[in-house]
Amino acid sequence: MIPVAHIHNDFKTKFGVPRQSGLAASAWSVIVFVPAYRNVEALRGLEGFSHLWLLWDFSEAHRGEGQWSPTVRPPRLGGNKRMGVWATRSPFRPNPIGLSSVRIEHIELSSPDGPLIHVSGADLMDGTPIFDIKPYLPFTDSHPEARGGFAAEQTLRQAPLEVVLPPSFSQHFTPRQLATLREVLSQDPRPHYQDDAARIYTMEYADREVRFRVEGGVLQVL
Repeated sequence: MIPVAHIHNDFKTKFGVPRQSGLAASAWSVIVFVPAYRNVEALRGLEGFSHLWLLWDFSEAHRGEGQWSPTVRPPRLGGNKRMGVWATRSPFRPNPIGLSSVRIEHIELSSPDGPLIHVSGADLMDGTPIFDIKPYLPFTDSHPEARGGFAAEQTLRQAPLEVVLPPSFSQHFTPRQLATLREVLSQDPRPHYQDDAARIYTMEYADREVRFRVEGGVLQVL
């Protein structure tokens, strides 16, 4: 398969990217098509939909051909317990394909880079290749009665962190960037097996380094 587009946003590295699509609803991204697919006709009718499915490449998690494990260590379980790869969304799979649901914020048909799709809620790193784009259909794709297994159980146990920012911090970001950063930090971007109150973590976001530490239920940006 070949990429039809790439996504661009403020998440330049893997650390800090939302763990699932929709968790950081204010996170803004733009989908830019590769030159061969910059055709406005391919977007005809898309304006009638509110959400999209993105099929994409775990481009930063490629392994050699045939190198895979039937079990992985989900970060949600502290990295100590193994689960079957088909029961997780781990990037380490036989075919490193990701699936995300995002909200369409705006479709821009004319730009120097061809037609653009502005979306929110993506959990993709900046530059991630996209293999395909499909409309989300609520009458078939939504299952309110669905069970979330161990992932839902772990999420229910974790309360959002209180995020404390320095007084002048907001000067470095747009209001939307600041809202996204607060959402991501409140969900605790640290690996679940790390809980050292003295450790300082560094997250790259919007071309800046954000340093923080966590003690108890409070995340203090330094």
